[in-house]
Amino acid sequence: MSDYKAIVIGGSAGSFALVLKLLSRLSPSFDIPIIICMHRLKHIRSGLVESLNVKSKIKVVEPNDKERIEKGKAYLAPSNYHMFIEFDGTISLSIEDMNNHSRPSIDYTLSSASVAFRDRCVGIILTGANKDGAKGIKDIADKKGFTIVQDPATAEVDTMPKSALRVMKPNLILSPDGIIDFLNNLK
Repeated sequence: MSDYKAIVIGGSAGSFALVLKLLSRLSPSFDIPIIICMHRLKHIRSGLVESLNVKSKIKVVEPNDKERIEKGKAYLAPSNYHMFIEFDGTISLSIEDMNNHSRPSIDYTLSSASVAFRDRCVGIILTGANKDGAKGIKDIADKKGFTIVQDPATAEVDTMPKSALRVMKPNLILSPDGIIDFLNNLK
C-alpha cells in the first residue's frame, strides 16, 4: 500500500490525450486520488469529463466547491475555475484573476496540494505551452513530495516541462509510458 495521499497532475497543450491514456491504463483498483489541472477553453463547460470517463478505469468528476477528496476517484479542475486543495481534504474552487494567463492555474492546484499533503504528494508536470506549473511542482519538491516531469523530448509541446526543469530537479523525468508504469507500481 502506498503512503501517498494524492497524485496531482498539471498539463496544457497536448495533455488531454496523455491524461486519457494514463486513466485508461490505470489498474481499476488504483485508489490514490488523482487531482488533474489542465488548461481548458473557458467557454466550453462540458464534454471533457464525459470523454475521460469513457476510457478511465476510475471515476472522473469535476468537483463542486468544498467537495471531499475520496480514494479511487480523479478530480478534474472545472473550466474557468481555480482549484485549491485544503488541509481538511476538500477542494475549493475560485474565480480569482488568471495566473499565467490561465484559469484554472496549475501552479495554484499544485502549490496548494504541496501544503495540504507535503511529503505524501506526487506531483506530475506534462506537456504544455507555457510556464504554469513550474512554481507548483517546485513547491511540491520543496515540501519533500515526489516529483515527475514528462521528458521534454516526448512532449507534444515542451515549454511546460522545460520550464519546470529550469526551476527544480525532479525525482524522475519520464516518458508517458514511464509515468503510467510508475503510477501502477504504487499499489
